[in-house]
Amino acid sequence: MSRDQDLDQKSLQRRRLLQGAAAFPLAGLPAWALAQQFPTAKVNTTKLAITDTEVIVGQLHSATGTMAISETGSIQAEQLAIDQINAMGGVLGRKIKVIKEDGASDWPTFAEKSKKLLVNDHVAAVFGCWTSASRKAVLPIFEKENGLLYYPTFYEGLEQSKNVIYTGQEATQQIIWGLDWGAKEKKAKTFFLVGSDYIWPRTSMKIARKHIETVGKLGKVVGEEYYPLGNTNFNSLINKIKVAKPDCIFCAVVGGSNVAFYKQLKAAGITGDKQFLLTLSVTEDEMTGVGGENFAGFYSSMKYFQTLDNENNKKFVAAFKAKYGKDAVIGDVTQAGYLGPWLWKAAVEKAGSFDVDKVVAASPGIELKTAPEGYVKVHANHHLYSKARIAQGQPDGSFKVVAESAELIEPNPFPKGYQ
Repeated sequence: MSRDQDLDQKSLQRRRLLQGAAAFPLAGLPAWALAQQFPTAKVNTTKLAITDTEVIVGQLHSATGTMAISETGSIQAEQLAIDQINAMGGVLGRKIKVIKEDGASDWPTFAEKSKKLLVNDHVAAVFGCWTSASRKAVLPIFEKENGLLYYPTFYEGLEQSKNVIYTGQEATQQIIWGLDWGAKEKKAKTFFLVGSDYIWPRTSMKIARKHIETVGKLGKVVGEEYYPLGNTNFNSLINKIKVAKPDCIFCAVVGGSNVAFYKQLKAAGITGDKQFLLTLSVTEDEMTGVGGENFAGFYSSMKYFQTLDNENNKKFVAAFKAKYGKDAVIGDVTQAGYLGPWLWKAAVEKAGSFDVDKVVAASPGIELKTAPEGYVKVHANHHLYSKARIAQGQPDGSFKVVAESAELIEPNPFPKGYQ
């Protein structure tokens, strides 16, 4: 075959690949074919940081400060997903490059860094935030600049934005379901509410109180206390709990404060074999600091635990430990963080564009059958259909799942009677 014939043959092969692209999954096409099928001028009409070979995204989490204990896992999981996507050829033939910013557990810093990522760096999407305070700080900027945020944390609900995809649970999937389980299975009728002092715990406990006393009619709240982020002295609280003698301590203490809280509970004789405690905010990530011996017997309400027994999760855990070490642990928000890049990739490919408005329009109905938690689907309200689960802490720091919703729970960020 002559050189000219060889070039003609290769050109014919390329044309056939491109002509048949609609019949095959995008992941099956080589990067050069995707880049030709989706030229930059076509897939980027809003001047995002995209070239023929690269797309830039942002990561915005607390790598330092009191929230680093909780957010480090999200940073790792998002990077793992991005590495895996790049190994498959990227998104629309473009490899993902990440600009990492540290919110440093400080809400004004989150706002400042989000503006940098959107206005200066022109990133195509941002994977980030943990606390509701950080999300509320950046939300006006994402809406003004028309950015796209994938937010991984379980949260209080009562929010819906065109510019946010919420990959964690909202209140009906975590708070309300968890309280109903506690009332039914643990016969809890009196509840002591405890939280860190910012928007998520306070709003979550407002929802919890309404469910306990009014909407769900489960019983009575016998105490409600809040403590500053980073607080390490809970002796006064523990004395109040001892006096109130609640059937259930319902807890939303976050970050590094968890370490002091659970150690002091154990020192005061409040342990899982004597007291029912249900938390919204201790995952495997926090357990590395809390210690299994201090949390054993208590319960967490989450949608994901590292011990879930399904093939998706086994592959995810193996890949996570291969990248970050055999002793690495995976919590609920870590897993939800992992979902973000995959859901974004699926929406971009469905839209055939990186333009935020087109990606947003393509997102409802996106399914992720490979999710470590089992299966998720994006609702029109930008939250995920997910299962709810309860697990009991074990002395070795792991969790044993003891309850699971029979079906996926449809997300409802504005449940009637709780606003």
